[in-house]
Amino acid sequence: MTSQRKRLVVVSNRLPISLDADGKGGWLATPSIGGLVTALAPILRARGGVWVGWAGSHECSDVQNVLDRESRNTGFSLASVELSPTDVQGYYLGFSNEVLWPLFHDFTWLCNFDPAYWPVYQAVNERFAARTADVLQSDDFAWIHDYHLILTGAGLRRLGVRQSLGYFLHIPFPNPDVFLKLPWRSDVLDALLEYDVVGFQTHRDLRNFLSSVGELRPDVRIELNDHWTHLQLESRAIRAGAFPIGIDYDGFTRRARSEPVRQHMHAVRAQFRTHQLMIGVDRLDYTKGIPRRLEALREALLTYPELQRHLTYLQVVVPSRIDVTRYAQLKQEIERLVGEINGQFTQPGWIPIYYMYRPLSRDELLAYYRCSDIALVTPMKDGMNLVAKEFCACTLDNDGVLILSEFAGSAVELASGALIVNPFDRKGTARAIHAAFTMGQEERQQRMQRMRQAVRFNDVYRWINAFVEAAS
Repeated sequence: MTSQRKRLVVVSNRLPISLDADGKGGWLATPSIGGLVTALAPILRARGGVWVGWAGSHECSDVQNVLDRESRNTGFSLASVELSPTDVQGYYLGFSNEVLWPLFHDFTWLCNFDPAYWPVYQAVNERFAARTADVLQSDDFAWIHDYHLILTGAGLRRLGVRQSLGYFLHIPFPNPDVFLKLPWRSDVLDALLEYDVVGFQTHRDLRNFLSSVGELRPDVRIELNDHWTHLQLESRAIRAGAFPIGIDYDGFTRRARSEPVRQHMHAVRAQFRTHQLMIGVDRLDYTKGIPRRLEALREALLTYPELQRHLTYLQVVVPSRIDVTRYAQLKQEIERLVGEINGQFTQPGWIPIYYMYRPLSRDELLAYYRCSDIALVTPMKDGMNLVAKEFCACTLDNDGVLILSEFAGSAVELASGALIVNPFDRKGTARAIHAAFTMGQEERQQRMQRMRQAVRFNDVYRWINAFVEAAS
């Protein structure tokens, strides 16, 4: 592992805080809640470090002073990259989420290869590189995150930065047939080869990356070993590997036992005490496969009428990008299907689907996890999907069933206990719902124990340590 004296500089699209007006002419910094922040914050505090990113506000004219004050609370420095509305439109909403997001998830027909997006994406990545170079010290390790910032490492190299650079892709990497459709494929791939270590969620993503390197850069020699892959360029070597991200398992289990969670559980159990409860939790996004999942539930209720009156499905959808037409249409489709299925099957005292279109508080979410008998996690493509791992961590009595898409990265680790399904197979998913509903307690507990052991072993701290070790 790298020396404990070496600082860590984390670079991501967003800072671990958001700025909001306080109504008095000032600004409040609200901490973000998420696994990455939870895991990296104590390491940044312990080593000393900096987090570089956008604070999420166009209007604050004194961003860095606000962040400097907030740094005293976080215990590490916060460095702001300022983005204009035009930047957000071209770099974030445009190239990142209309080109890279659908392409890397195999939704090529949804890609908008607007050539106007590319120069904005380049310019913003150069700005991230310049801000990162400003804060880098001679022995720092800079860790750049996700598809928004692929070009940042190349920008740092152009600025003369020679410190160790790492990059981790949180979403899938597509196979070469898909990746080669990207008009800027060579620029993107060459930028990835500027890092010292490149990490992916699964070995499938790593293989896809290596195959694309073989297609586009035959001059790069690829050498495999037990831990990671060496890519030998003319003057230097790069390490590439699969580093599946985990969750803070102990943190989730500890919070799941807390009194606030137990209080929420009383209300949930009172409402669903006579039914098995199945839960789905997703951000509003077409990759999550929510309409297909609802159709599979309809198929299950038709094929296995014994589920009626005894199984209730709770679908939580977290709002996302509703100002984008495609997402607004997806929301309408989900709500139409929920209405249709409830209209088709509802009986006195029983509604098949409860639908929530809002974020849940952390304690609410953990209470629903604890009260659920089944989790239905069926994305059409996902880098990892941490909902599956969170459900397992919070199933403290081991008495729960996970139905999981084979196209989620987490299926690699959880296949020994989950019911693995093809989300495009409506009848197969319906069979899995019935199998989960009828599964005996002993089998449920054995399966869940295996998954909980895997989630506990491969937690977020192991992920961080493995990546930093590869960069040493």
